[in-house]
Amino acid sequence: MRTALVYHEEMTAARLLWEDPECEIERPERLTAALERLQQGGLEQRCLQLAAREASEAELGLVHRPPGHHSQRAAANGFCVFNNVAIAAKHAQQKHGLQRILIVDWDVHHGQGIQYIFEDDPSVLYFSWHRYEHGCFWPYLQESDADAVGLGQGRGFTVNLPWNQVGMGNADYMAAFLHVLLPVAFEFDPELVLVSAGFDSAVGDPEGQMQATPECFAHLTQLLQVLAGGRVCAVLEGGYHLESLSQSVCMVVKALLGDPAPPLSGSMVPRHSALESIQSVRAAQAPHWTSLQQQGPARLLNPSTCSPEGRRPSVSPGGPGFKAAEAQGSAVPRSLLDQLHLYPTPPARTAAALTAQDAALVLPPDVLRPEGSAPQEETRAWARLHEALAQDTAFIALGKVLHLLNGILDGQVSSGIATTPAAAATLEVAIRHGLSHRAQRVLCVAVGQLDRPPDLASDGRNLWLNIRGKEAAALSMFHVSVPLPGTTGGFLSCILALVLPLAYGFQPDLVLVALGPAHGLQDPQAALLAALLRGPAGGRVLVLVEQRKTQREREHKRGVGEGEAGSRRAGSPMRGWIPGLRDHDLGRRQTPNRLSHPGAQHCDFWGPVSRRFFSRADKFLSSAALTEQSSSEKATSQPGQGLEHPRPERGA
Repeated sequence: MRTALVYHEEMTAARLLWEDPECEIERPERLTAALERLQQGGLEQRCLQLAAREASEAELGLVHRPPGHHSQRAAANGFCVFNNVAIAAKHAQQKHGLQRILIVDWDVHHGQGIQYIFEDDPSVLYFSWHRYEHGCFWPYLQESDADAVGLGQGRGFTVNLPWNQVGMGNADYMAAFLHVLLPVAFEFDPELVLVSAGFDSAVGDPEGQMQATPECFAHLTQLLQVLAGGRVCAVLEGGYHLESLSQSVCMVVKALLGDPAPPLSGSMVPRHSALESIQSVRAAQAPHWTSLQQQGPARLLNPSTCSPEGRRPSVSPGGPGFKAAEAQGSAVPRSLLDQLHLYPTPPARTAAALTAQDAALVLPPDVLRPEGSAPQEETRAWARLHEALAQDTAFIALGKVLHLLNGILDGQVSSGIATTPAAAATLEVAIRHGLSHRAQRVLCVAVGQLDRPPDLASDGRNLWLNIRGKEAAALSMFHVSVPLPGTTGGFLSCILALVLPLAYGFQPDLVLVALGPAHGLQDPQAALLAALLRGPAGGRVLVLVEQRKTQREREHKRGVGEGEAGSRRAGSPMRGWIPGLRDHDLGRRQTPNRLSHPGAQHCDFWGPVSRRFFSRADKFLSSAALTEQSSSEKATSQPGQGLEHPRPERGA
């Protein structure tokens, strides 16, 4: 699949024909500035260009007879004549037969037009965060508050998150996604995600007066890409600070193309006002969504009554105070925008370092399979840490892991997957190697029977999170252990409410995910975990998978001895396929207000790692699929050298 860009010059023809200070912010430069930035960054050329056409009366009639998220069935509103996103949702339902569509509205204004159109429709889940200030900000509607959840059969399918203070930033937006949107979205299980992508919610915009930096929208987009098989369509809405708007647009396009998101800047502690708003939404939606009824890590704080005292006066578009707010808004974020570095995209997205036992594994065409290994001296030095690494297969695997890890840390490859017969020992080496080569902070997510190395320093440079521990415990500030939840819904709650908040708060340079003995994860769960951990470290994720002996190998070893068993291992057939979860096992809402959570089977990789895990993990890690390559284009690399590979264009 490719990422498409739709644009037409006539979109810049609309101009204000009379003087109206409240409307002057809606101007053609909003589009031209964004397009110029896309061209300067080479992003337009990487996208599939789709020709725009006029909508037919029949298509417009799907929603109106009256573009934007404010326009309603029979009335234009808020610079919006036709409701593009609502029409797109209806079109997808009627022409393509989709039954579940998620609309995410991150514009700073409430999209009341979309809400009115779908408020009684359980086939469309509408999520909107917006500046509300207890009803004192436009459009001044009571139905913009958290307790407006939809009507009739659509109750629970309208999710409003009102911001009652300005100044919300990256931490607040991420908290809203992790604690409200994503739990509900996984339960809803959409077939398509439509984004009302307004960037008046970004730093510097005089309308929103928020503090979220452009790279935050890349992270939000990446989180949405794990839904609906990656089918995400973003439609431009508001945004009136041209620099902030254009950079935010580029960030979203880069995420859709599969590029890693730059690390988030600033503190990742949400504001108290944001937590109050999030808790009020969870309380209002809990009767309708099982995922919001679960207690434990997902509980943020006790509901409290929001006091109207201390409200900041709202600024009307173009009205008194708007010019001053615009000038202040353009000055305050300048330092933040100047700090935004467009990190170079690694030439390769995902690489796999496999042992001889997995040599016959057929990988997706876009996965680099380097044949190189770290120098013998380097590998031998690290192998001295553990006796288990001195064995031939473990030593060879360690060399490949070090080579792959060097490629990730040097920016030659974004993420990687590796198999090893000694996961615990290899994981410790990877941590120490990462900390001694470029990485300032390393997050380790150990799943299964993997203990934290006792002599690993607790100096704040590494955070060890063990999933499948005996009990939930914070053994130290940088050592957390939780049991593996027994259901898929519980697993998702653990990831969204605990693992990701810890990861984003720690802000690592490298994420190591290890699937050790008795890890208990099925393929889709393991792939989803790796995918969601792409964001905190700018895409730098290395997954280590414990390679287990098959039953035939154990019997053969008992019969003929270790040497012959080792030689037979390389040619052993594929085994250990794990029964995969069906799509709805990740939390699809089967009927309105009801969720089925099948129990997660606790099974292991009893043999070579499953091809489906690599396929699923690569699909998430690289966010997209490459076009097919001929065998002559396959990448090769020599021991001790850098990772060499073709660089075809790709999209999401």
